[in-house]
Amino acid sequence: MKDSQKSNYAVTGSVESNPQAVENAQVLTASEQYRDSLPDVQNASPAEIRGANVPILQTGISNFRLPLKVLTEKNEAVTLEVSVNGTVSVAAETKGINMSRIMRTFYNFKDRIFTLELIEEILLRYKADLASSRARLRLSFSYPVLQKSLRSGLEGYQYYQVTYEGFVDDLDRFRKRIHFDFIYSSACPSSAELAEHSREEKNLYAIPHSQRSKARLSVEVRPGALLGIEDLLRHCQKGLPTETQVMVRREDEQAFAELNGEQPKFVEDAVRLVYEQLQGDERIADFQIACSHLESLHSHDAVAVINKGVSGGFTGQIEDFGSLLC
Repeated sequence: MKDSQKSNYAVTGSVESNPQAVENAQVLTASEQYRDSLPDVQNASPAEIRGANVPILQTGISNFRLPLKVLTEKNEAVTLEVSVNGTVSVAAETKGINMSRIMRTFYNFKDRIFTLELIEEILLRYKADLASSRARLRLSFSYPVLQKSLRSGLEGYQYYQVTYEGFVDDLDRFRKRIHFDFIYSSACPSSAELAEHSREEKNLYAIPHSQRSKARLSVEVRPGALLGIEDLLRHCQKGLPTETQVMVRREDEQAFAELNGEQPKFVEDAVRLVYEQLQGDERIADFQIACSHLESLHSHDAVAVINKGVSGGFTGQIEDFGSLLC
């Protein structure tokens, strides 16, 4: 290494042995002068852009993971593993961004308690740090809630897949969303009636079919409103009271069978039942509900999607119904 190059390093650490070993074991930390001398290809001039010189809607990092604190309804902070997607827009005349800044900026907030409101602060920092006009974040995690059995009083943890999502546009207008997955049992009304017909008309024992099912709620929270994960859980439990169970004894299994007998539902019923719960919550500006019943009769799934119908809001588009498998 040339002397001129060595001057750009700060030497840290020491080894008390022969001089050759000391030289080989030196830990070198790049100085600011050296860092500034490194080429920055990603921030080259517009002349270096390859391909069409057009804006990019999103670029960034997907699925970097770290433990973060999430606030519960009881104002308790729980530490969960969170998967983060962070992206920003790129103008037509800009070649690209320094991808590492997406993570480095986010890590400045890693010791904070994460709420939808904190996401706005991070997004504004993204726009400043990466000189972008728009930014978005998605934080996905599995959220535990202690649930009681139907009759025995046993308790176990039910885990809910949750995503916090935030957007900031060119005018720094912030939009915040929660995506929430709820798993329930759906007994087929048609199959139930056919089974009863067999008993009454043929004196034959028949069992109606039912299946594990998933509802995915996507809600946009009004500016200034506070909406928690447990709020969405209660909406689901009221609209679809046949949630799958964690800990069961025979009395719980019997209660579950009785509950499914009282609450048979087609997939069309399911989305409407959840719609009925969400429409009266003034904290929710817009919403969309997608349900999938993983049929035990058929070799395919029954699916349905419904939304509030807000202009410029959720469109009812689902890219992949396979993501509703459970």
